[in-house]
Order: sequence, then structure tokens, then C-alpha cells
Amino acid sequence: MKKPASKEINNLYKAVLNLRNLDECRRFFRDLLTEYEIREFAERWKAARMLANGISYNQIEKETGLSQRTIARVAKWLKNGKGGYTMMLKRMSLVKRT
Repeated sequence: MKKPASKEINNLYKAVLNLRNLDECRRFFRDLLTEYEIREFAERWKAARMLANGISYNQIEKETGLSQRTIARVAKWLKNGKGGYTMMLKRMSLVKRT
């Protein structure tokens, strides 16, 4: 598969930004992705939330079924990524205050 042009990637982002509600989001993502891919994204998002709240890799692996390698990758992006995980965690108030 050839690499999509940045224009096409931006078109995808714009499509997501135009979704109006949860039902539209479910329908769009189900047409766009396989059920497995949606579950994989959901588990990575769960791992990010759990990591942000100090949950151990072992507990995350147990609850999500993600490999330690995938959890480590999520942790890396949570700490050193583009700030997307942190932005959404704060926006959705999903980080427990200590």
C-alpha cells in the first residue's frame, strides 16, 4: 500500500471533525475500520488513561489484553508524543487528581 498524501490524511481528520454526535462517530468508524481495529484503538486509549492514572503495565495488560510492547509504545507517546493523549485526557477530565 502506498503512503497516503498528507492532503488525504488531512481530509480524514476533517471528516472526523465534522461528526456531530456519538452515533455518527460509531457509524463512520465502523465503515472505515474493522471491528478489530476499533477495539485495538479503544484498548490503546484505555491504556493511556490507565497509565496517566499510575496503573502498572501488568494491570493494564491484564485488563486490556495489550502486549507489554504496545503498552510501552502508548506510554512513550503519552510522555514524549505530540501531546494528543494529554490534551484529550485533560479535556475529558480523565486523569485522577492526587
